[in-house]
Amino acid sequence: MDMIHIRAVSPPDLTDAVVGLLADDPCVLNLIVRRDAARHPEGDSIACDILTGAANEILRRLRTLRVDQRGSLVIEPVDMAFPSAAVEEGQRSLGPLRRAPVWEQVEARIRAEGRYQPSFYLYLVIAGMIGSVGIVTNSQILIVAAMVVGPEYGAIVAVALGIDRRRPSVVRRGLFALGTGFLLTIAVTFLFSLLIRGFGLQSEAFDRGLRPVSNLINTPNFFSIAVATLAGIVGILSLTEARTSALLGVFISVTTIPAAADIAVSTAFTSWPDAWGSLVQLVVNIVVLIVVGTAVLKAQRAIWRRVALRHAHCTGAEEKT
Repeated sequence: MDMIHIRAVSPPDLTDAVVGLLADDPCVLNLIVRRDAARHPEGDSIACDILTGAANEILRRLRTLRVDQRGSLVIEPVDMAFPSAAVEEGQRSLGPLRRAPVWEQVEARIRAEGRYQPSFYLYLVIAGMIGSVGIVTNSQILIVAAMVVGPEYGAIVAVALGIDRRRPSVVRRGLFALGTGFLLTIAVTFLFSLLIRGFGLQSEAFDRGLRPVSNLINTPNFFSIAVATLAGIVGILSLTEARTSALLGVFISVTTIPAAADIAVSTAFTSWPDAWGSLVQLVVNIVVLIVVGTAVLKAQRAIWRRVALRHAHCTGAEEKT
């Protein structure tokens, strides 16, 4: 069901305006108001369900009233609801907007990925070590596993959101986390690779120079840019539509962790051209993902804004007739 649930605490002097705003909209369902029922913060408790196509405008108007600052505003997804006549009427009134993303939810999902706890760096390091084993054993399965474990795409898309919303602090935090995380990953994986080399644990094929996995990673070309571009588009679309299966595919197609691992392995085995190629691959992937992510976010906002304006124009014309 394309619906969200809102729980709000409104100061008493704002409640009439908030209730009037919600009650007049056919896309607002199950509106409940309890006067003086809320504590911490104090105020009136308001709850309702909103069809997602109308959520962006309603949330914007609620924030214009400063409900989120003077009281509180909580948004929850609705996993299932039985269809009713009111829902069908609201969906008809939305027209093409019924599939519009709720931008507050989209940004909340991206911000959740942009929290750089110690586990973020630990996941990066572990992913790099798994990738290094995949390289020295020529195992593509382990390379895929390293891609899935790596959390770097969350930081990349957080940087894209920061650029899109013009929040320099978000961009700085994301870039710092990426830079620090990959430097730490390369350093630890380098030491791990030295250990592998010291004990002669690499495969015989790798020793003889047969390194198909490494060669695939450290030779950036047109296809590297093409795949990163396509992955960046799909990544933002999957976050917008909350499609985790598509997002998993993005993790598997982006050559960031494998490139960091190959920098470390190639350095440990003194393969300097391979290390340089992997460094270029890593930088190209990160830059392309950030640029494409920012562009797709801006394009989606512009497209849905245009759809909303056209729908409002058509609705206004119908009401006049």
